[in-house]
Amino acid sequence: MTDTYTATTPPADVQAMVDWLIPDAELTPHSTEAVTRLPPFAEKMRECERICGQPYSEIPHQIQDALVLRRLQQMIHTIRLNPLWRARLDAAGVIRPPESYKEWQHIPLSDKETQRDLFMGNREGLVVPHGGGGFEVVASGGTTTGKPLETVYSLRELRDTYEVAGRFLGAYQLADHLAGGDPKWLLTTLADYQMWSSGTMVGGVLQSVPGVNYIGAGPVTAPVLEHLFSYRGPKALMGISAGIAILAELGAGMSRQARESFRVALYGSGVLAQRNRAELKALYPNLAILSYFAATQAETVGLQLDEESPALTAVPGLHLIEIVDEAGYWVPEGEEGELVVTRLHAHEAPLLRLKLGDRMIRRPRLDGATGPKALQFEFAGRTGDVLHLNDSQYSAVRAYSALRDELKAAGVVDLDQSAHEIQFANHRENRTLTLYAAVDDVLGPTYRVDSLLGAKGLHKVLVTALPRSLSLFNDGEANPASIAKTGYRLQIRFVPRHSPDIQRTAVGKVPLVRDHT
Repeated sequence: MTDTYTATTPPADVQAMVDWLIPDAELTPHSTEAVTRLPPFAEKMRECERICGQPYSEIPHQIQDALVLRRLQQMIHTIRLNPLWRARLDAAGVIRPPESYKEWQHIPLSDKETQRDLFMGNREGLVVPHGGGGFEVVASGGTTTGKPLETVYSLRELRDTYEVAGRFLGAYQLADHLAGGDPKWLLTTLADYQMWSSGTMVGGVLQSVPGVNYIGAGPVTAPVLEHLFSYRGPKALMGISAGIAILAELGAGMSRQARESFRVALYGSGVLAQRNRAELKALYPNLAILSYFAATQAETVGLQLDEESPALTAVPGLHLIEIVDEAGYWVPEGEEGELVVTRLHAHEAPLLRLKLGDRMIRRPRLDGATGPKALQFEFAGRTGDVLHLNDSQYSAVRAYSALRDELKAAGVVDLDQSAHEIQFANHRENRTLTLYAAVDDVLGPTYRVDSLLGAKGLHKVLVTALPRSLSLFNDGEANPASIAKTGYRLQIRFVPRHSPDIQRTAVGKVPLVRDHT
């Protein structure tokens, strides 16, 4: 592609530099044909690296913020070439690109229905029609809704995002664990089937980590896992939470040398139970367990860099990630909001401010003298992880924590140490809230619930715990008396591991809440 820069030496001023990186001629494409000729954003990131003399992830926030805002302005010019997007923005009063991140927050949020309407069927939300080719369609089976959902990517920029995320993952999440001169291995047990595509998306990232050997294993048996772990050199493996948890069972007969070579377990799907962590650590003595938070619409949302901290770190330059309130405005640091993602590498198929269905706590940005300069946030549960008791709503994540504490204090059971999986079943019609816990010993804790608590004790646990499931700012909405007035009763059901009483999705995930209306 012909160089479009108007000068050979970039200006020293930050704003002038980013204007030079994305010049006015590229900022405002006047046709869909012009969009296909735009240089990819990854090219701008690489040039910014060259100018600053350091990896993009370590460039000061001031420069990153200015370049990303310039890219967002370009996206608005681009997306307004599509009549449906133009009408959507006009209806929200957005008639020009934002001049600040404050103005950006006026752009309406998109949800899964928006995505379905614009990128399925005739795919009328594309800026560049897909008739000319050059796209990849990625499908999700709809883990939460059960409805299929498709996303469209430009192939040229999809490869760029794999490289950007792979470099970051390798440098900041894996490097300290996969050290030495032996071959390094990176495996995934994610599968591509039933139109569920995380194996494709995450696999694309994992293949792009420099210096590793990649294996897309799919679901494995104990003999296959032992064979893979017999390869010389340290290994990291990525899978959904259930796929990581089962590695303790699959590796039980493995040689010590093979078990010692397992260095990093990367889990998706939000949360890995404390019981699972303990079993894995006991079997694999050198193992670090870290979160790899991804979605079909965003192959790398946040990576846990430090096992001692639950904070997730965004990959700089990959997406604009926002934690927002119900009105779509950024929540302050330390507060919880909804996760919203805008893919920055999307000339032909942009999608603005997509809600992924997850709750996050906004944390201070990484800004040390060395290492990445990046946004951080902490997983707080799925948006659907809500317990509806009559007209009131309670966080299921906080409710579990409170119930766990009450049961431990009563001498019934320590769910963190005993439960492989947990799930709430909310039967609204008969006003029963049941907490299912998959454990090895079913009879012991069942007996202790009956003998130590009984129906009255369980009721006391419920009315004591639920008020603590409200946030600091809503804790006046409920107290034991108001919980009692709902007429709800609490049940605790201990079931064997892999019990069908705990419902799973078609891809093996365990929703925290089953809501029966």
